[in-house]
Amino acid sequence: MVEHLHWLGHDCFRLDGPPVVYVDPFKLADGLPKADLILITHDHFDHCSPEDVAKIQKANTTIVGPATVAKKLCGVQVIAAGETKTFAGVTVKAVPAYNLQKQFHPKAYGGLGYVFTVAGITRYHARDTEFIPEMANLAPDVALLPVSGTYVMAAQGAAKAALSIKPKVALPMHYGSIVGEEIDATKFAKLLQASGIAVVIKPTE
Repeated sequence: MVEHLHWLGHDCFRLDGPPVVYVDPFKLADGLPKADLILITHDHFDHCSPEDVAKIQKANTTIVGPATVAKKLCGVQVIAAGETKTFAGVTVKAVPAYNLQKQFHPKAYGGLGYVFTVAGITRYHARDTEFIPEMANLAPDVALLPVSGTYVMAAQGAAKAALSIKPKVALPMHYGSIVGEEIDATKFAKLLQASGIAVVIKPTE
């Protein structure tokens, strides 16, 4: 279920479909597979990096993001929370992502998480967020959740979020780059040991 999903550090994942889908490309190595679809969650530099988008973009790559992203990148297909659209053959549902206790990502800012389905498997990328009510019962097959604290929820909040979301598999992210360490990921896994949710800690590629 996660064998074709690659963690490229921070919040960036690549799904080797087809189609090839990237979420929030940042600090990418050269020579990676080109993208059919790039999902950008918000316009902060560590999620919306024109330099990294250029590394994986080809003539027919579709870039999707909220309206703020369209101010930084050309040709963005704009989507807003609550909308479901199809891009490059992928059904994409945009969901809210925001801070409740912190001020870094207010709800009014309009940042997004994404629930997207490829080859019958649904994945939820939560983005920079805390545990919010809109997560309840999303029930994707795979949930990608931030665990580092500071700008996002810490491991304990991420574990509570996973119990609300009800995925089959959860992967921690948003650590080991700007903030957070591997101990945050292992703490998250330990908190979910008896939950029935499988936790997979991917190595950085």
